[in-house]
Amino acid sequence: MKSFPIEICDVTLRDGEQTPGVSFTCKEKQDIAQSLSDIGIEIIEAGFPSVSTEEKKTIKAIVEMELPSRICCLARCVQSDIDAALDCGVDLVSIFFATSDLHIRVKYHKTREQMLDTALSMLDYAVDHGLSVRFSAEDASRTDIGFLKQMYREGAERGAAYSSFADTIGCMTPIMMYDVVREIKKDLKNPLCVHCHNDLGFASANTFTASQAGAFQLHTTVNGIGERCGNASLEEVLVALRMHNKTDRYDLTELTKLSKLVEQYSGVLVAKTKPVVGEHAFVHESGIHIAALIKDPQTYEYYPPEMVGAKQKLMLGKHTGRKGLEHILTTLGYTCSNEQTDEILEKIKAAAEAKQSITAEYLSEIIAETRSSAS
Repeated sequence: MKSFPIEICDVTLRDGEQTPGVSFTCKEKQDIAQSLSDIGIEIIEAGFPSVSTEEKKTIKAIVEMELPSRICCLARCVQSDIDAALDCGVDLVSIFFATSDLHIRVKYHKTREQMLDTALSMLDYAVDHGLSVRFSAEDASRTDIGFLKQMYREGAERGAAYSSFADTIGCMTPIMMYDVVREIKKDLKNPLCVHCHNDLGFASANTFTASQAGAFQLHTTVNGIGERCGNASLEEVLVALRMHNKTDRYDLTELTKLSKLVEQYSGVLVAKTKPVVGEHAFVHESGIHIAALIKDPQTYEYYPPEMVGAKQKLMLGKHTGRKGLEHILTTLGYTCSNEQTDEILEKIKAAAEAKQSITAEYLSEIIAETRSSAS
């Protein structure tokens, strides 16, 4: 597969914090920013300074860390928001306004032309004051494509460093995303950014697909947190880029640790079946699978768990086979006869079917009981 140039803008500290009930302290945001920078993330969106005085102080504190990553913040098409971004000393400001007819009518009570004029005047103001600007269309996925192209064209002519496309309500599919990015890229004069929400479960897929269609800046959050159903997951997007786009400049071995950090600070638990960082991502119970894994992990692991800072784990349950049990017993240092192994396996299956968790302690009890009865 052909490799496409990309960069990541992680928005955990801004859109991720818009997850219901989530609020990061300044120290927590600094810890997350440091970890993102250590992984090699190019741009960190630190927050929305107009939200509160404390938010503005936190963004300043992250800027003052002088990380290798560029620091970004969000701004409405309002001069006070641009002034706040300037005061924070960020490298990039994302100026956004809703571009769909629905949003323009309901939220602004203006025409398309009036909204675009206001947005362009704020773009001029930011550029004139030395800011790099991402000119962002909110609800772009439901915006007339002609108006979207006009916005991006005029924005680029006025000095916007990036044009940004937001699937704000997560309504797109990967095929739709590929087609719209290809269409926009035909006439675009600056790099395109994509910001995807997960309302249909396609945020990560849409983000990766957009990169293959020519989008340059990809927006993510750690663990996919964010408003409603969340955003594109940083770990899923980075692994897809490593495996399918030959992108190898990010330190993926830190992903599991970062995931746990954000889980702790946000209070949003990661699903056990979450790709890449979920508790079960590299756990195997099926006897057929374990028998093959013992010979070659690639049989049932597309990428090695060590690549993302995790470990393979073989579990015991109703689907466990004899080969898997023998391997686990040997790994734990037990030597059992064939008859004892068969008896242990029967007890494990019976316990699992009764919804008993096969913990290490419970396994030790089964082994001791089996050996005792045999002697």
